[in-house]
Amino acid sequence: MENSALKESRLNIRCDVHARELLDKAATYAHVSVSEFVLSNALASAEKVVQANECITLKPADFQAFLTALDAQVQPNPALKKAFKRHAKLVAR
Repeated sequence: MENSALKESRLNIRCDVHARELLDKAATYAHVSVSEFVLSNALASAEKVVQANECITLKPADFQAFLTALDAQVQPNPALKKAFKRHAKLVAR
């Protein structure tokens, strides 16, 4: 794992002896430093968590219903009209 990007931020973590021994052993097997091992695995896990919270997967029928709703013309309701007026006042400042 070679990374030429400048590392500007430090992250300190505390763990018990068993966790540290396990991380040391895993890093040794992976032929990387403990820092590289922890960072690469933490980033992989973080990517999964972010993707699970930021992506929406729809069944084809649901996706079609979503597209239909996007294409449908609707009239603005009173709350939307009020929001536009409030926005216009704030932006005009």
